[in-house]
Amino acid sequence: GSVVASYPYDDSPTHKPTGVYSKSADDEVFKYLAKAYASHHPIMRTGKPNCPGEEGETFQDGITNGAQWYDVEGGMQDYNYVWANCFEITLELSCCKYPLTSELQQEWENNRDSLLAFIEKV
Repeated sequence: GSVVASYPYDDSPTHKPTGVYSKSADDEVFKYLAKAYASHHPIMRTGKPNCPGEEGETFQDGITNGAQWYDVEGGMQDYNYVWANCFEITLELSCCKYPLTSELQQEWENNRDSLLAFIEKV
């Protein structure tokens, strides 16, 4: 996991594992939506999730193009965009896939304003 808002495309023509910016026709809209979420999240907006084992990983403005981060062939985000005309971003909300119950209230607090800002964009 991480703490970042990722946007299409997750797949790239070269299928290099990482580092290929795979721009969609609606790249600016996707960046706008991802920033709307990330800019209201206290950790995500820093661009430094500081996840164990990935302490040096950074994301400018708390967002990333999926394929630039890591290439995913056949992902839902790309499928929904290409075949269903759905504008979808992927939100990585925690370094830990299964946070402890005692941490859930803080996770809600971290994401509440981001969710409201994102919903307002609809």
